[in-house]
Amino acid sequence: MSVKQVQRVDRVVIRFAGDSGDGMQLTGDRFTAETAALGNDLATLPNFPAEIRAPAGTVLGVSSFQLHFADHDVMTPGDHPDVLVAMNPAALRSNLRDVRRGGTVIVDSDEFTKRNLARVGYGASPLEDGSLEAYQLHALPLTSRTVEALAEFGLSRKDAERSKNMYALGLVSWLYNRPTEGTERFLRSKFGKRPQILEANLAAFRAGYNYGETVEGFAVTYEIAPAPAPTGTYRNVTGNTATAYGLVAAAHRAGLPLVLGSYPITPASDILHTLSGLKRFGVTTIQAEDEIAGIGAALGASYGGALGVTSTSGPGLALKAETIGLAVMLELPLVVVDVQRGGPSTGLPTKTEQADLLQAMFGRNGEAPVPVVAPRSPADCFDAALEASRIALAYRTPVLLLTDGYLANGSEPWLLPAVSELPDLRVEFTTQPNATAADGTPVFQPYKRDPETLARPWAVPGTPGLEHRIGGLEKADLTGEISYDPDNHERMVLLRQAKVDGVTVPDVVVDDPGAATGEPADVLVLGWGSTYGPIAAAARSVREGGERVATAHLRHLNPFPANLGDVLRSYRRVLVPEMNLGQLRLLLRAQYLVDVIGHNRVRGLPFTSAELAEVVRTHLDELAKELADETISDETTGAGR
Repeated sequence: MSVKQVQRVDRVVIRFAGDSGDGMQLTGDRFTAETAALGNDLATLPNFPAEIRAPAGTVLGVSSFQLHFADHDVMTPGDHPDVLVAMNPAALRSNLRDVRRGGTVIVDSDEFTKRNLARVGYGASPLEDGSLEAYQLHALPLTSRTVEALAEFGLSRKDAERSKNMYALGLVSWLYNRPTEGTERFLRSKFGKRPQILEANLAAFRAGYNYGETVEGFAVTYEIAPAPAPTGTYRNVTGNTATAYGLVAAAHRAGLPLVLGSYPITPASDILHTLSGLKRFGVTTIQAEDEIAGIGAALGASYGGALGVTSTSGPGLALKAETIGLAVMLELPLVVVDVQRGGPSTGLPTKTEQADLLQAMFGRNGEAPVPVVAPRSPADCFDAALEASRIALAYRTPVLLLTDGYLANGSEPWLLPAVSELPDLRVEFTTQPNATAADGTPVFQPYKRDPETLARPWAVPGTPGLEHRIGGLEKADLTGEISYDPDNHERMVLLRQAKVDGVTVPDVVVDDPGAATGEPADVLVLGWGSTYGPIAAAARSVREGGERVATAHLRHLNPFPANLGDVLRSYRRVLVPEMNLGQLRLLLRAQYLVDVIGHNRVRGLPFTSAELAEVVRTHLDELAKELADETISDETTGAGR
């Protein structure tokens, strides 16, 4: 047997693709876990159909998992796969256009039958007609090799074929020198009570790994060194898991129980699933009968002295609007997590989008302002959940936390924070009357506000002497009694708005390397939410080409940072990429009267860094031409004098 060469590379993008029943998400998840254990930085992009079991062998039924890992800081899941593992013709047809020229394509040749080829529109087999000459093609009989490896277990062919994803995982793990111990531990944990299935999956995984050693088609294996990172304990985390952990941490730091009232909805359901397993940390989860009941339970829990949370996606947020308005009127803390997806209506349940910003800002009747916070990466969902909870508790207000499907399902390494370093979110419940009546009697005024935050007192029901009225009707200032007085209504509307406007948020930070040397950029690229990674990667590419570009990112979308207006007016051109038709651009133009330019896509997929880099270069070229034209005009005018 010939000795395989080992080649060191700095980065790789791999995509596993197959039918939604082929286990591609599990395969990608396990490869990701082993990659994280080796210390590579990484980012992932799961992509799967909305149907529980989409039609097998069709393009609509293809499920994929993309992983970008490197020996340096990774910003995105990668623009173009270097390696595509396609388990059938449908997976090849729907994903080949994304693979870079010269990339590696590994296919299960057993699945390239005439019937399967015809189902996706192939007139001839692409494995034989020369259409894949631009790629390094490895057509391997993965299915039959899996069945052969499991012959001793007495499984039917259909049952044996279900382990072909483990065979493929073993092969790619060998190709990129991934460890196997973690996956074997996972399989033992998952199938420990089903010994035959356990041994079959272990055998398939090991057979795939060993196949790489013996097959002649792979002359080289690859190594990617660990990425430099601060010392500490890391784990790979998805955005939904990080959000759940952040909410638990916030409740712990506040000294409050956490109550989640939620109705399952893609792509937010994993927040409910994760929190339901954390009851030992003072977490109560309520899987309600519908979206309205879920938020009603959460708001009721806040009234009772807990940190109330509800999770949903765009359609559910629309249903929760009335209760969010009630929370604005009651002035109680409530965290509303909206994991955005493609819309409108049912839309694209498993695809990402950023099109709920205006709904979060204005999607309620009347003047009902709420703070809005958005994380920038899967791991940042933890910190954003803490921040949303801080605002909700300190200012007694509902807060919208806007993540999206890309962040929710994507993953990256997360440095576990020290609990002692997390912010102190403790709150004090009101236990005594806080005012005095004209006759000298102590009384409780439920809308007597903190002069700094404008938050009203939080009195737990049942506290003697602090009985007070709540409900959706307008409240009288101080007393909280029902009031229809016009002047009182205007005063309360202005107070609620002033409370949100007064939320303390940090200044926006601009990354403009040239500013330190007196050569600031002309173009500022401003993002929010999950556009952070593609924008940062695009800026890196532009700067490596010798051009200047500045970037900034907004976590707080309501209220905006105090210095944002000055920042926007400091640049000749401001570009805002969004996965919507220009919602942040609309808000910025309205508030700051700056001619913000949008770059907008709504394809259900995140931006690629190459796309944004090209857009930035186009704007730089336009500005250079404008400057040249201005210079010529000035010279002409001067000559005329």
